[in-house]
Amino acid sequence: MNALTLPQLKQQLEQHRQLQQQKFAEGEAIGVLLAERAAFVDQALTRLWQALSLGSCPVALIAVGGYGRGELHPNSDIDLLVLTSDCCTQTTQEAIGTLLTTLWDAKLDVGHSVRTVEETFIQAQGDITIATNLLESRLICGDGELFRQLQGRLEDPEFWPVDQFYLAKREEQRVRHGKSSAFDLEPNIKSCPGGLRDIQTITWVAIRHFNAGCLAELVSHGFLAREELEELNTCRDFLWRLRFALHLAAGRAEDKLLFDHQPKVAQLLGYTQGTQLPVEQMMKRYYRTIRAVRELNQMLLQLFKREVLPQLAVQQPMVPLDDEFNLMGRYITVRHEGVFEEPHKILTLFHHAAQEEEIEAVAAPTLRLLRNARRRLKLPLSDLPQCREQFMAILRHPRGIKAMSLMHRHGILASYLKAWQQIVGQMQFDLFHAYTVDEHTHRLLLFIERFSDPAHKEIFPLGSLLIDQLPKKGLLVLAAIFHDIAKGRGGDHSELGAADALTFCQMHNLNDHDGRLVAWLVRSHLLMSVTAQRRDINDPEVVQEFAENVSDLTRLSYLYCLTVADICATNDNLWNSWKGSLLSQLYHSTRSMLLGGLEKPVDTRGKIRENQNKVLHQLGKMGLEEADVTPLWQRFSADYFLRFTPAQVNHHTQALLNRHDDQPLVEMVEHEASGGTELFVYCRDRAGLFATLMAVFDGKNITVHDAQIFTSRDGFALDSFIILEQDGSAISHPSRINSLRNAIVRALLAPMPAKVRQRPLPRRMRQFKVRTEVNFLPAKRKQGSMVEIITLDSPGLLARIGQVVDQCGLIVHSAKITTVGEKAEDLFLLATPDGAALTPEQQSHFRESLTQALTTE
Repeated sequence: MNALTLPQLKQQLEQHRQLQQQKFAEGEAIGVLLAERAAFVDQALTRLWQALSLGSCPVALIAVGGYGRGELHPNSDIDLLVLTSDCCTQTTQEAIGTLLTTLWDAKLDVGHSVRTVEETFIQAQGDITIATNLLESRLICGDGELFRQLQGRLEDPEFWPVDQFYLAKREEQRVRHGKSSAFDLEPNIKSCPGGLRDIQTITWVAIRHFNAGCLAELVSHGFLAREELEELNTCRDFLWRLRFALHLAAGRAEDKLLFDHQPKVAQLLGYTQGTQLPVEQMMKRYYRTIRAVRELNQMLLQLFKREVLPQLAVQQPMVPLDDEFNLMGRYITVRHEGVFEEPHKILTLFHHAAQEEEIEAVAAPTLRLLRNARRRLKLPLSDLPQCREQFMAILRHPRGIKAMSLMHRHGILASYLKAWQQIVGQMQFDLFHAYTVDEHTHRLLLFIERFSDPAHKEIFPLGSLLIDQLPKKGLLVLAAIFHDIAKGRGGDHSELGAADALTFCQMHNLNDHDGRLVAWLVRSHLLMSVTAQRRDINDPEVVQEFAENVSDLTRLSYLYCLTVADICATNDNLWNSWKGSLLSQLYHSTRSMLLGGLEKPVDTRGKIRENQNKVLHQLGKMGLEEADVTPLWQRFSADYFLRFTPAQVNHHTQALLNRHDDQPLVEMVEHEASGGTELFVYCRDRAGLFATLMAVFDGKNITVHDAQIFTSRDGFALDSFIILEQDGSAISHPSRINSLRNAIVRALLAPMPAKVRQRPLPRRMRQFKVRTEVNFLPAKRKQGSMVEIITLDSPGLLARIGQVVDQCGLIVHSAKITTVGEKAEDLFLLATPDGAALTPEQQSHFRESLTQALTTE
């Protein structure tokens, strides 16, 4: 074999890369491609070894880890062990250094260690990772005797006995699973729960115990069924292809499926546009794959513990539950293997899980039987009357959600509801929905369960109160199950899901009232969230419209609980005190209106007088008379007293009465019960004021959630903003408050408007394209036009919108700022300088100007 030079190595690496990419596109078996890559590197290393005359030295070049298994992806690390004798010469050490330098110069990622047999053995004894890598080591070239010496040491019975090895790998997996979720938006396909590492963990334990070379040997040992092996191999091959394509798309070693790469990876895997995006089709397959791997991994590791390593399995007494099932510690197990020949017994198992608080999991032998029974099903379990009876018993049980969580984990919800099967693994390619549709719904159920847990009462005070007042908690659970079940079908998922829910209720013999309630909840599950976050809920007309939709207090309580759980289950960063305060305020305002009667007309003037009297009463306690306040209040429009709470009016009034100079007034105070911070700005009104303030907020990384903009009759601006930190917390640190206040004052005193800071899009946003929409909506108020702006949530967005408003000669009266993942969905009440609504021509000019500004940025 001829020696290999560095230029030749680089050329051959590129040729090999192109050839493999071509074969991948043509559908070559992924296992063949990985083996070819490993064999190519073997050959290159052997030729380099010969060129350095290392073949005559007492040194062995050994492949370990994934490379040792003969599985090498396009840009994977090449893990090497250079095994030397105790008398390794300086010349040999220099030659080894030259070998490694050549590999690095060829842009290969090489992980290496240079050790003697004894050093390797000692290191492996103390490190499970090193020991695992050595399990799959193989000799590439060099001194075979050294390699055999190492193998002999590793076969020592005292070297990681099977029980210790099993416990170490199980703990290693537990720690790894704790660092990430299986359902991350950007999953690590190697290390996340259900990823490639979980398959390898099973293999490593098998190798250690059976001395098996691969998973297939577990079949001959009677430990793994043939169909289970086929399922594992199918899952492994898909994850391999996904990882191979990811390396090609990234151009480097990469195991995290970042948004940047997902579209390209989907393309490389051959997914094309259909009813779902290629990315969504790919990720649906991915999430279903890792769900299968997690279940198999759990079952097989438990079987190792119970059957292969009996000394580790603490024998629990069997407690009979009925003729078919036993309780064994925290596991439920069958009493005979024919249990699931009657399909309704599948539901009986989970009914027991609701009834018995101790049950946390299904014992491995029982899980194997359950999986086999699940595969045999020809029709949805809901078609069977006995199953429907069991399901309703689970639904109505106080711990029913716990049982349904277990049903979801093991695919029984999908076996029961045909519609649920369609949403398993279904994701939406955006930054708002952090979980697949089925996992989101599962999490929603868990949040409903938390409302009943005293430990979460402080986080969900109103939900904790209402959950125990609901006439039938099971109806809320049903609404949760169906609220997103029609996603991905096309059309309005709320309407389609409501129809599914009504059919389900009729099929399960719920009365007409309950069925209509569940269907209404599904149809209206977004109503409360949208109203609270995107409408002015201080406006009695807005509350009345919402109350008319809800119609009664029972529906209001159900809808509140469903809304809060839905928000919390959508994204870990979505729920905060501000959203909680909005929903709570809307709930209480609606409740008061429903109790008072919807037939009563909204008394706007009466509400204004009521608010003023409340403020006067509080000011009176401080020695202020109505005559002290009247001159100030006469400068404000009546609408001011309607759109602010009495507490806010009280604070504003005191601040303005205590103002003794012409400097801009900037006040910050914690907003009542919201967890946010109210920023109140009072100064001489001027063009560009809104844009200037937005530019300051952007420069300080402040998020704006609400804005109320007023101009007094004598030309002063009274602007109020609800602002939060980027993480959703209030702005509370004194230095932070002073810095923001000083920045605002400087900007207001500056002769020129503040400039918008130019910043690039965050990495995660770059793959998303959001078409800018500017829609003018019907507005009941005469003093302006309501405009909805939907666009990409890019840095400095509000400041740029403010600049366009100024350029068009318009005024912002109020704003509701909503961010939905990568998308901004903001509502502004705009008016002309004289307070009128925009004409069709002005609307068209504003739409064109804003669309151009946000498209050409």
